[in-house]
Amino acid sequence: MKKKVIGIIFSGKRYGKDEKFFIKEAKKKNIELVFFNTYRDFSEDELERKIKRCDVIYNSSAEDFAIEYEKTIEMLGKKVYDPSSRYYYIEDKWIFYVKCKENKIPTPETILLSENINYAKEELKKHNVWPIILKRVSGTMGQYVEKANNINEAVRIMNKFWKKGSDKLPIIAQEYIASPSYRVTVINNKIVQTAIKESKGWKATGVYAEKIKKFPVGKELRNIVKKVMKTTKISVCGIDLLKRNGKWVVLEVNAEPAYDFFENEREKLIGLTLDFLKSKIKK
Repeated sequence: MKKKVIGIIFSGKRYGKDEKFFIKEAKKKNIELVFFNTYRDFSEDELERKIKRCDVIYNSSAEDFAIEYEKTIEMLGKKVYDPSSRYYYIEDKWIFYVKCKENKIPTPETILLSENINYAKEELKKHNVWPIILKRVSGTMGQYVEKANNINEAVRIMNKFWKKGSDKLPIIAQEYIASPSYRVTVINNKIVQTAIKESKGWKATGVYAEKIKKFPVGKELRNIVKKVMKTTKISVCGIDLLKRNGKWVVLEVNAEPAYDFFENEREKLIGLTLDFLKSKIKK
C-alpha cells in the first residue's frame, strides 16, 4: 500500500521533541513526513516541489511567520490544517469575542479601544470596571497582556504596547476574572486532554503556569466545547477557559495547541493528530 504523505510546518534550528514524536508516530502509522522549516528560506519553486509530494499539510508552529508559509502553500493549491483564514477570524481576540456573543457562548465582557488615546480613555471611563485586562488583539503565551487597576495604569500600558510592538495593533479591554486557567485540548471534535494551569500571580496561561493538573469534563462544559467547535471550525485546538462564580467562561481558542502539558501524553496527542490528518486524505 502506498504511504500517505503529510507535510509538517514547524519552526526551529533543529527538530524538537514534537517533531521527533511526529517522526516516531508516523513510522508506526505507515506515514511519510515532509517537514517545512520556517527558519529556512525556501524559494517558491522549492516550496512547490515539496508540497506536490504531500497529500495534506499540518501547521504545527504558533510562530506568526508560519502563517505566511501556510498562506503561500494554500495559494499553491495544497490543503493545510487548520486553514489560514481561522487565524484572522478566530484567533483575533476581538473577533472571537464577537463570535462568542453571537453564538451565546459565555465569555469575559470586552470592549475594543480606540487607537486615539484620548478616545480610549473616555471609553474606559464609561466602562468603569476595575481592574481590567488589556490585550492586543493578537499575541501568544501571555505576551501583550497586562492588568490595569485604574485609568492611569491603562494609559501607561497602552502606550507601552504601542511602543514595544512594530505595529500599533488594536487593543481590547477585558473583564478581569480571578480564576485558574483551564485548558481543553480538542482533536477532530473530541476532547482528548484537560489541564488546570495554576500560578501564584494573576496570569496562569502559557509559560506563567506553575502547577498543572487534570480536571473532569461535565455536561455543561461539554456543551460549551461543542458550541465553540461549531463556531470556530478549528480541527486541532486548545480552548482556554476561566470560572466566574462557579460558571464556565471561554477566554480564547488556540490553533496549534501545546502537546506538552503532560509529558507522558505528548506522543499520544501527536499520534491522534496524525490520525486526524490521515483521515482527511482522499482515498
